[in-house]
Amino acid sequence: MKTKIAAIPEHAESLLSENGDDASGVGVNYADAVLKAMKTTLEDGRKVLAKRRGLKITLKIGHATGEGLMRRLEHGPDPREILRHALMEAGEAAGVDVEIKDDQISLLP
Repeated sequence: MKTKIAAIPEHAESLLSENGDDASGVGVNYADAVLKAMKTTLEDGRKVLAKRRGLKITLKIGHATGEGLMRRLEHGPDPREILRHALMEAGEAAGVDVEIKDDQISLLP
């Protein structure tokens, strides 16, 4: 069953390097805005939290934790794709599939 956890904030697009002053090359300001929007509680009571430290994305769903890396050389240069792949990697490590489609972030068990 697909569970929608967040929508990508509209202001996140303005934080991309071509629009703003993000010189990281991987879109850390964009990633922070998207990850902040993912903080929620699922219907079954599990808390969802995503955070970034450097290039590492940590995704916590209840007691399960997964990590993914933002890899510019492998998934770049688009920061949206870099973040999408890092979230998918973190979700896989936490035991869920993360899907980003049509500006919606969903979990698939």
